[in-house]
Amino acid sequence: MARIPLKLAEREDKPGLATRVALGYARKTYGADMQSTLAMSHHPGVLFPWALMETTGARRRSALPAELADLVVFVTSVRIGCSWCVDFGASLWEQKNLDPLTLREAVRWRESDRFDADSRAAFAYAEAMTGEPDEVTDEMVADLRQRFGDKGVVELTYLVALENMRSRFNAALGLSNQGFSSGEACSIAEAAWAQQKLARQDSA
Repeated sequence: MARIPLKLAEREDKPGLATRVALGYARKTYGADMQSTLAMSHHPGVLFPWALMETTGARRRSALPAELADLVVFVTSVRIGCSWCVDFGASLWEQKNLDPLTLREAVRWRESDRFDADSRAAFAYAEAMTGEPDEVTDEMVADLRQRFGDKGVVELTYLVALENMRSRFNAALGLSNQGFSSGEACSIAEAAWAQQKLARQDSA
């Protein structure tokens, strides 16, 4: 449940015209009011710079193999445990008519044999970046440079850092799955999170 008001009618700070236009654009683009955009709309000084960053970033020319950028972002959101981001990322994957099994397998990529060595190295980097700073090693980055070049490493780092910001923002404010996707990948991710939570409780 959201930890701040999202519905405009329940808010003391009524958004201005520019913010209402931005909310309307997001609604038209994605077919529903987006919880993350509604949350950010409390502060236009956050909403508009973030929107500009997302818009320009989406237009970049990727230096990574096909679909790897999407998968790295998805793996990062799964690692953090943001159900809103997992749902939204899965919906973007589905809109591109990409193989749904690949996305479901990405939830458990360490056990899956569906991914090549390059993808697995990128996923490991995403999880390391999402943990403690010292989890990223010189050897890990050197290996990635051999695989993707400096341009690819910079893009990977940007994607993981950006998804950390998205997922941690949404999770901290209690934003959850909105039903943008079919829900198959979300169900698998939620089951994995439940197992991780039990494991943490057992080890406490």
